[in-house]
Amino acid sequence: MLKLFGSGDIKKAVKNHFDTVGDLSGETVVDLPAGTGVTSQILKDHGAQVLAFDLFPDFFKVDGLSCSIADLNNPPLSLDDDSVDRLICQEGIEHFQDQLKVLKEFARVLKKDGILYVTTPNISHVRARISNLLVESELYKRLPANELDDIWLAQDGKVYFGHIFLLGIQRLRTLAALSGLELTRVLPVRISWSSFLMGLPLYPLLILTSFYAYFNNNRKQKSVSDKVKKKVYWEILKLNIHPTVLFGKNLFVEFKFVGNEGHYESVSAGFKAPTPVDDIKK
Repeated sequence: MLKLFGSGDIKKAVKNHFDTVGDLSGETVVDLPAGTGVTSQILKDHGAQVLAFDLFPDFFKVDGLSCSIADLNNPPLSLDDDSVDRLICQEGIEHFQDQLKVLKEFARVLKKDGILYVTTPNISHVRARISNLLVESELYKRLPANELDDIWLAQDGKVYFGHIFLLGIQRLRTLAALSGLELTRVLPVRISWSSFLMGLPLYPLLILTSFYAYFNNNRKQKSVSDKVKKKVYWEILKLNIHPTVLFGKNLFVEFKFVGNEGHYESVSAGFKAPTPVDDIKK
């Protein structure tokens, strides 16, 4: 779902979501990176036990809460396994060097069926895709990420990278799946009108090419069971043509931690045994 009007600030979308969720009493929720504490305050107001972390905790200012230092470029977090009900990584994943390691760390601390929220600038929307074609940047009026513009803060030997590590919805989905996190839904954000106006005439072509790629992959990939292929490829296809992904200002995505018997393991189990080389020669 897309919000047509109102604030484009992702914090507003996050607040609207937790207002819908309602009471969080009895739940432990991690806010990371917590920044100044806007989202931590929202979580606290909904009754959650909030654990706030940030690379620079001195900026955090919420009465009754403290913020611990955490450098997700060098985990682990100071949290026990299976100890967290929800975790929100708001506008943070694009700043981490090893995003697979980060997502595995999130999975480690989440309880079974715990929820991870990720928000990040949307480089999967139409305007960003066109900008990448023109100047290899998420915005056509900016140069690509570089060492001059994208070291946002360096202090006490800690470096806060800018948008060097931006990732789209498909890469985020894949890295999450490899970490035992299953994508459950794309949450509402404000529309990017430029993406909408650019993308509306292209939408039929996007649908056609996405379905073509879907059927082509199903036909070519012989080593995976049909059931597993349908699950994975259909999820990818839906994201390729999802209106909120194509036209939303930000990505706001919800994952569920499914554990050791989760998505990645079920996919691995779907691979058929390869034919021995000796048999091929015969």
